[in-house]
Amino acid sequence: MAIDLNRLKADVAGAVAKPKRTGQLTLLGHTEARIPASPAEARLETFPNPAPRRNYWIHFETDDFTSVCPVTGQPDFARIDIDYVPGRLCVESKSLKFYLASYRNERAFNEAVTNRILDDFVNACAPREAIVTAQFSARGGIALTVRAEYPDKKAGHDDL
Repeated sequence: MAIDLNRLKADVAGAVAKPKRTGQLTLLGHTEARIPASPAEARLETFPNPAPRRNYWIHFETDDFTSVCPVTGQPDFARIDIDYVPGRLCVESKSLKFYLASYRNERAFNEAVTNRILDDFVNACAPREAIVTAQFSARGGIALTVRAEYPDKKAGHDDL
């Protein structure tokens, strides 16, 4: 039995999914992009979820996060972990890197920073679930970890 190479090539070409155009992505593939001066200037870019019918977790992590203490003006260093179950959209990692780097001059308490990251992330991609965990390095001998979740998990603290 002879193999029709032209037909085989056509079958293989049809079976391989062609990437969709990602015209909304402005950072990926552009080395001349600059880090935004603040989170207000940053933009979390997204692309279509390739498996929107499945619940699956995506994990981002970085040890390079810094923000600034609003009282002392000293830098706060943190490890940031973002875990999420995407809905229709996924967050593009280079835009997330630039977004997180934009906090380097942002004066805010650690709790505010963590919750803002979660809020901006949820606004950008509308995930089914998301958790942002920020482990801030010790200052004065005390380390601080802040964990913010979406959707909010009611813990029975209505009196707070």
